[in-house]
Amino acid sequence: MSLQQNSSTLNINKIRADFPILNQQVHGKPLVYFDNGATTQKPTCVLDTIGYFYNQVNSNIHRGVHKLSDESTRAYEEAREVVRSFINAKSIKEIVFTSGTTASINLVAFSFGEAFISEGDEVIVSEMEHHSNIVPWQLMCERKKATLKVLPFDDNGEVEVSKLDELITDRTKILAVTHVSNTLGTVNPIKNIIAKAHSRNVKVLIDGAQGVKHGVIDVQALDADFYVFSGHKLYGPTGIGVLYGKEELLEQLPPWQGGGDMIATVSFTKTVYNELPFKFEAGTANYIGAAGLATAIKYYQSVGIENAVRYETELLEYATQQLLAIDGVRIYGTAKEKASIISFVVGDIHPYDTGMILDKMGIAVRTGTHCTEPVMAHFGIDGTVRASLAFYNTREEIDKLIEGVTRVKMMFG
Repeated sequence: MSLQQNSSTLNINKIRADFPILNQQVHGKPLVYFDNGATTQKPTCVLDTIGYFYNQVNSNIHRGVHKLSDESTRAYEEAREVVRSFINAKSIKEIVFTSGTTASINLVAFSFGEAFISEGDEVIVSEMEHHSNIVPWQLMCERKKATLKVLPFDDNGEVEVSKLDELITDRTKILAVTHVSNTLGTVNPIKNIIAKAHSRNVKVLIDGAQGVKHGVIDVQALDADFYVFSGHKLYGPTGIGVLYGKEELLEQLPPWQGGGDMIATVSFTKTVYNELPFKFEAGTANYIGAAGLATAIKYYQSVGIENAVRYETELLEYATQQLLAIDGVRIYGTAKEKASIISFVVGDIHPYDTGMILDKMGIAVRTGTHCTEPVMAHFGIDGTVRASLAFYNTREEIDKLIEGVTRVKMMFG
């Protein structure tokens, strides 16, 4: 299918009209937003949902007997079902709302550590992980006197899955790996990784912050023990995230935080915890964020997830070809299976300088280490420019990026 046909299938003009922020100028130039890996923009329907709940429904959930609380509670629990269906979890008990991917990983790292990790046990993370999927495990290992081991990737940016055979021992308890690298764009073979780990009785947490918007997710088919993601990277609001965990595992984990909603009864002698998933949802929930996330998921599904991913892949291929045609451009992350993320440098020009000049042309990219300093260390570089694409981007916007990178090269040439 050609790019034009795919664009027509998706009706890009209509899609772009759904995202009001795209229709503006930056420094007198039309905005070209290529920072979708950091956060995606929000369609009008999500903004309308948030506005509606703040303006007409706002009331805390659970236990309230008045109409507003009842409506707010119903929307929150309906959002849980939307998420359950979206990732094909077995039960709503397996869907825990958090503040985001980072909170979800920290929850599992703490609670799993308390339940299952003893001195001398091992945790494995991959070399390409975001800091949010490294530091919580380091903290847990320090607390429990466990050992953190690293699964390397090769110079194409592909995890060396075969090395799991030697890395996993009888003391290995959990493996944490990203579904899609936020820096390299690598789509990891997580089903294969999970199967390898399970064959050695090792649990697996998948960081789906980037993966959740790059294809249909089926946690049962993957057999993931934990799968985590954020709403704001999925065209939804900030401050809302999801922890999926197998029910039998979540039942065995102690709570991460204490407070309202995670309790059944409290006395000074003993507290009885609430049932799943509420055991892990202490305090006032982000009920409006959950409603916004549900709307975002429904919107994404209405666009057509597989069509959107196919279109983004075609944009990725076009952008990659055009960038490599510029003398001196180097792309980091050349895996065979790759999502629409391109990290690159232009000769010896500092990524920050490139990003600043592109910004003056209205082009938003991310510069730096992208919270993956071990990835930068692997390649011996200080950082990259990252262009991350979404289904509301266009081929014409990529042409503007190419024009901008060419100008950067001329200015510093």
